[in-house]
Amino acid sequence: MTVKRFDGTAFDVVVPVLVAGGGACGLTAALAASDHGASVLVLERDSVPMGTTAMSSGLIPAAGTQAQRTGGVDDDSIAIHADDIVAKTNGAVDRDWARHVAIASAATIDWLIERHAIPLTLTPSARSLPGHSRSRLHGTPNRTGSELIAALYAATQATGVDVMTDARVSALVVDDGKRVRGVEITRPDGAVERIGCEALVLATCGFAGNAALVAEHIPEIAGAIAHTHPGNQGDALTWGIALGAATADLAGYQGHGSLAAGYGLLLQWIAMAEGGIQVNLNGERFTDDSHGYSEHAVEIIAQPGGVGWAIYDERVHRVLEDFNEYRELAKAGALRRGDDVAALAAATGLPADRLAGTMAAVAAMQREDAADPFGRRFDPEKALVAPYIAVKVTGALFHTQGGLVIDESARVLDRAGSPFTNLFAGGGAARGVSGATAAGYIAGNGLMTATAFGRLAGVAAAAVAARATQERMI
Repeated sequence: MTVKRFDGTAFDVVVPVLVAGGGACGLTAALAASDHGASVLVLERDSVPMGTTAMSSGLIPAAGTQAQRTGGVDDDSIAIHADDIVAKTNGAVDRDWARHVAIASAATIDWLIERHAIPLTLTPSARSLPGHSRSRLHGTPNRTGSELIAALYAATQATGVDVMTDARVSALVVDDGKRVRGVEITRPDGAVERIGCEALVLATCGFAGNAALVAEHIPEIAGAIAHTHPGNQGDALTWGIALGAATADLAGYQGHGSLAAGYGLLLQWIAMAEGGIQVNLNGERFTDDSHGYSEHAVEIIAQPGGVGWAIYDERVHRVLEDFNEYRELAKAGALRRGDDVAALAAATGLPADRLAGTMAAVAAMQREDAADPFGRRFDPEKALVAPYIAVKVTGALFHTQGGLVIDESARVLDRAGSPFTNLFAGGGAARGVSGATAAGYIAGNGLMTATAFGRLAGVAAAAVAARATQERMI
């Protein structure tokens, strides 16, 4: 992860647009650059493209899309989406920037579907997730990130984009100005190759997998499970800092408060949004368990043993079955069932008397006979009824939301606010729209900025490459 000065040595090969990283951001950038006439090479460190995307539910928020209208949602807009982004961060994100991202995301979803046949449809079961005032999350049929990556990769192959796997970018090669001349890649056998470019898109994830960087920038979540891709090592952040790039919101991240303990699978937060609750090992609730899953991560980690139990019912179970990961969780045997509270206590090992008291208090709040001391507002129409289901859960760090500062075209900016000549970034490599805390994250923010900024970066990188070609011909 070094930056080297260009010494005049010829590269092994030179391409117009080079993309470092084959996740959703990198593949989207490659598709956009190709659509705008550029020859593109994607460099992917793994043997197959995956990235952080493959570990997600693959949901992307966007307002005003054709898929949203087809799904019966006609009361959403760019303005409402932007307001939701700003509200979740308590005003930390500039509204004009939020609006820009919302516009870009809507255009990206329509383009992916219409131009590249990515099978995205509205996900009604995710309509209740905190932060979104409308149903606007788009996903592939099985609602998995691996399915999304597979569709994006298939689109690159159909478009003629070259994807080189087992190619880890180990160094950037730059001149004395602000121009990237190329990269060095390291193969699994240690061989080093040099590839030149006219424009470079950094799509190399964030730094959630780098314990030292997490401890430095996000100490509150340091030591937690890093449920993330191994490539989240902060490569782009390290290169950017060495080049003098501006960074922001490095304390921002997406956590999750319902990773199934011992299974490495996610219990979708829809379980809470649809009326479920969480209790600690004492059988007691410990917070407003309907707020965002990201900020909930540190709260559950602080409980005895760093774990808790998510409790819901058969109605919620049927909603969750829309997600392949939940179906896998059920197959793995993570669900505990009880025909009543006493049976659920026996199935989970929770103290029966305390659990009974908690469930009685929740029932009263669901009937609106009592106020929640944690401030949660229970919906009477989502009251839990026996039989019950429980999953043992813990908190985890999924991915970071801070990174390199970019402009409207996804160009990386230096510390004085000026853009680098031919360097772009998106996804985990760039500053997102979640602010500098976990609480600012809304479901899908990561993939929204990955795909939206990826597309913007690809379009702009293709233009830079075209100008460079023209200049050489003059």
